[in-house]
Amino acid sequence: MRMEAGSLVSLEVAREVPPNGYFLTDGTQDVLLPYGEVVGTIKPGERAQVFLFHDTQDRIMATMKRPHLILGEVALLEVVDIHPRFGYFLEMGLGRNLLLPYKHVPELESLRPQVGDKIYVTLAHDRQGRLIAKLATEEDLAPLCVRAPSSWRNQWVEARVYKPLQMGTFVICDAGVLGFGIIGLIASSERTRLLRVGETVQVRIVFVREDDGRVNLSMRLAKEKGRDEDADRILALLKERPNGAMPFSDQTAADIISDRFGMSKSAFKRALGKLMKEGLIYQQENWTYLKQEETKV
Repeated sequence: MRMEAGSLVSLEVAREVPPNGYFLTDGTQDVLLPYGEVVGTIKPGERAQVFLFHDTQDRIMATMKRPHLILGEVALLEVVDIHPRFGYFLEMGLGRNLLLPYKHVPELESLRPQVGDKIYVTLAHDRQGRLIAKLATEEDLAPLCVRAPSSWRNQWVEARVYKPLQMGTFVICDAGVLGFGIIGLIASSERTRLLRVGETVQVRIVFVREDDGRVNLSMRLAKEKGRDEDADRILALLKERPNGAMPFSDQTAADIISDRFGMSKSAFKRALGKLMKEGLIYQQENWTYLKQEETKV
């Protein structure tokens, strides 16, 4: 057996070496278990289950403390610090933090985690064999996830981002008593803003896929409810504008609508249509205006 950092192994207590601790052995190789890493009491001849890691001098050491993550597992670890050169430090339950290097997080800074966020990660080794974290991939997460019930359609759930992309944001939805979670996608058109790795967000289940039980999600209300909310936002904005007018209409480009209002162009047009049908606004030369009696309110 090879002594590999990140492993949880059972070793024999070979001998005590005051003032350092105990040497453990697999029969061919010894490793030090410092006194400060002992949980309970042990003595030579017994076996101890230990986690292997590197100390500050890159030597393999052992601890009887149980980490939040071992090799081959996926864990949700909290970001406790950010180093300007190296990356993100994660709490792993050993009194020492685990490094998530910058090269393993998104290039766009706004998509990177913040202190206090919890992120799905796996253990790996750097070129020197030291332990580092990597963001968990779909391949890591899929075996742990469960299928969404078809009855979940249109329900709101909490989701945590594990992979932000331009075309959409991949998340794990809270499955409650059902298990680890459910994989979902928030398409870019269903986001109201960009989401970072580790961020939690309330999302609506738009569609449950029959083939794999994954879900399509939206940060927006259902169309009828959303239209009312969007219309109220537009109406409030117009009331605050000089002369009750704004330089946006149903002819405005979709990217401008998304940046300014945080909604899709189709949602914007639906909201304008509701307000025009109710006689509250009118459009002229790509501008939208409150009707005169409305501006006097």
